[in-house]
Amino acid sequence: MSQNERPGSARRDELLERAYAYALAHGLAELSLRPLAAAIGSSPRVLLFLFGSKDQLIRALLGRARADELAALRQAREAGGVDDFAAAVRTTWGWLVDPAHRPMLVLWVQAYARSLSEADGPWAGFARQTVEDWLGLLAEVHGAADSGGEDLALDLALLRGALLDLLATGDAERTTAVVERYLGLLGAAAR
Repeated sequence: MSQNERPGSARRDELLERAYAYALAHGLAELSLRPLAAAIGSSPRVLLFLFGSKDQLIRALLGRARADELAALRQAREAGGVDDFAAAVRTTWGWLVDPAHRPMLVLWVQAYARSLSEADGPWAGFARQTVEDWLGLLAEVHGAADSGGEDLALDLALLRGALLDLLATGDAERTTAVVERYLGLLGAAAR
C-alpha cells in the first residue's frame, strides 16, 4: 500500500462497487471525480479521502475489473475442463460473446489501450498483467509448463483478435465461426 492509499473500509468497498458500476457504464478513460461522485452519492473530497488520490481510485477500479476478468477466466477453465482445450476455449468464448459482459469488455479494452502508452501512473502494467493472466489460463488448459510459448501466444492472439472484432462489429455469429474454425484446425493438426 502506498502512502496515499487508505486502508479498506465498508464505505470504501461500497463506493468502489458503485464507482465500478459507473465505470462500466461510462468508461474510465475520461473519468472525472465530480460527475463520478455525484452519480454514486458521494463527493470528490470523500473519494480522495478514501482512495488517497484519483490515480489510486483508478488503480482500485482497474483492480476490481481485473478481479472480474480473473473470476471469468477461472469459471471458464473449470467449466471447460483442464484436459479439454477446445471445451475450455468454447466456454471462454461463450462468456466473451454474451452481451451482458460487453460493458466489462469495453472497459477492459480501454484500460488495455491506455496502459500501452503509460510507463507509470495508474494504467501502467495493466496490459502486460492481463496478457500474463490469459497465458496462464491457456497454459493450464493446455497442460503446458511454459506460459509464454508460441502455441499459447497464437491461441491468445486468436481470442483477442476475435474479441476486438466482436466489440467493433457486434457480429457474434461471424466471430464465433472464426473461433470454431480455429479449434477445428487445431483438432485436425493434432490428429
